Amino acid sequence: MGVISFLASKLMKGKKQNVSESIYDFKMKSLEGKDIDFSQYKGKNLLIVNTASKCGYTYQYKDLEQLHELYGDKVTVLGFPANNFLWQEPGTSEEIATFCERNYGVKFQMFDKISVKGSDKAPLYKWLEAKTGETPSWNFCKYVVDKTGNVTGFFPAKVNPLDKAIVDKIAN
Repeated sequence: MGVISFLASKLMKGKKQNVSESIYDFKMKSLEGKDIDFSQYKGKNLLIVNTASKCGYTYQYKDLEQLHELYGDKVTVLGFPANNFLWQEPGTSEEIATFCERNYGVKFQMFDKISVKGSDKAPLYKWLEAKTGETPSWNFCKYVVDKTGNVTGFFPAKVNPLDKAIVDKIAN
């Protein structure tokens, strides 16, 4: 092994140590401030979505809730408010929770506001990017994680949560 290969492998090993090996390693705060251990999602399909209350795609909360109601036995929807795109999620956790419940009847799991891009990107989104090579380009981008913890799809904001391509991935 040459010096450059050796150094590159050391850099990659160091980088991997910053990214969890499994989605089930994560623990994150809900909008209500409770610790949520992702190990509880073992054996379940997940749809992970970065959300915002003041976005042209905010109507997708309704579709995410419908997906949750129709396929809740097959998929767990996890919403992550983020203020990364034109400051479209300025609210506090309490304001976000009230908005989601009042306007869309959201019952799926929502989490505390995080960053999904940039230098302060949340570890979960670093992990998702490492697994897919994709990072959210706007609010309401979606990642599908299968029952074994593998990321099996990334869908941009314009793809509706009830789109056949998403339903086909989670309805097994």
